[in-house]
Amino acid sequence: MKLSRTVGLAVAISLVTGTVAALAQISGAAPAGPTANVVDASGQLRVPADYRTVYQTLGSWAIAADSGQGSKEMHTVYASPGAIDTYRKTGHFPDGAVLVKEVFATSTNEMTTGTVSHADKLKGWFVMVKDSKGTHPDNPLWGDGWGWSWFDADKPLKTTSTDYHTDCQGCHVPAKATDWIYVSGYPVLRH
Repeated sequence: MKLSRTVGLAVAISLVTGTVAALAQISGAAPAGPTANVVDASGQLRVPADYRTVYQTLGSWAIAADSGQGSKEMHTVYASPGAIDTYRKTGHFPDGAVLVKEVFATSTNEMTTGTVSHADKLKGWFVMVKDSKGTHPDNPLWGDGWGWSWFDADKPLKTTSTDYHTDCQGCHVPAKATDWIYVSGYPVLRH
């Protein structure tokens, strides 16, 4: 009798635990601490290993070839869980939101639909972390509300950036009015 109560209690606990986990997954609850595997205590960034499976796709960009047809690069941008929903509600990315941009060289070929470019070789990643509180004031990769870093494809844990002003921000100057992010290129942010 005592054994069957113990087994019954264990089964009940397992069912409750499983139900809670399933409800969290169904509700879209984000894993705690989206920056936990992106930022260390000193503010050094790295590419999150799980961004393709855990993050949401924010959008893609094609960079036109310097000459001829097609694209020379393809950029696909991902946002940490909950960042898109918060942006839709508030018009701003929340503190701790992580954006990961994959940068690919392309291959351009003729297909039945016409000249087509597609992502080919990964060149690297650009990672940004929203930080309106200035949590890393002594780190030159943090400022203007973000942490900024470029990573070569063979080094996702070590940035080549040394100062966001000179290495990163220049490309974002036209988007200064929208918190340094080209939000117009991401239809998913619109209601």
